[in-house]
Amino acid sequence: MKKTLSPKPWLFPRPVLLVTTRDVADKDNIITVSWAGMACTHPPMLTVSLRKSRHSHAVILATKEFVVNIPTSKQREAVELCGTSSGKDTDKFSLSGLSKVPASVVAAPLIAECPINLECKVRHVLPLGSHDLFVAEIVKTHVLHAILREEGGLNDEALDCMAWGSEEFFKVFTQRKHLLVPRFQ
Repeated sequence: MKKTLSPKPWLFPRPVLLVTTRDVADKDNIITVSWAGMACTHPPMLTVSLRKSRHSHAVILATKEFVVNIPTSKQREAVELCGTSSGKDTDKFSLSGLSKVPASVVAAPLIAECPINLECKVRHVLPLGSHDLFVAEIVKTHVLHAILREEGGLNDEALDCMAWGSEEFFKVFTQRKHLLVPRFQ
């Protein structure tokens, strides 16, 4: 038996991301985001949805760029901290202990401890209601050598990323023995 409810934003799991920005005064910030996803292969594009009340929302609107940093499960404490404090009056890099690395194309920094960093330039902003959807082109990708296969693709078994369930983080199991469906041949 199922209960019928009013519409809910219940699509799970969602990726856990740390999005970095640099405002016009050169102040860096980190925001935790889970409302995000891939949007296009060629050119590679992703989406990030932010509440209009968030400090990072105004920064991204002004600069039209950001970096998506994919944290590991070992960075859970930093992820929670960056998602529960405002960058308006907090230096989240200092508070979290995460390290900045200059990006190649955009002004916002990469997070050194994250194994994947995606430099992004905003191509479209779609106002939706409580959130705006930022559609951004990935203009540069940085990947830790340890998670790459020899032929250049990602080694899923070496990944250690997190997802957001309905009310908590969980580690994404990437070892093949945990896959529900075998890879297509």
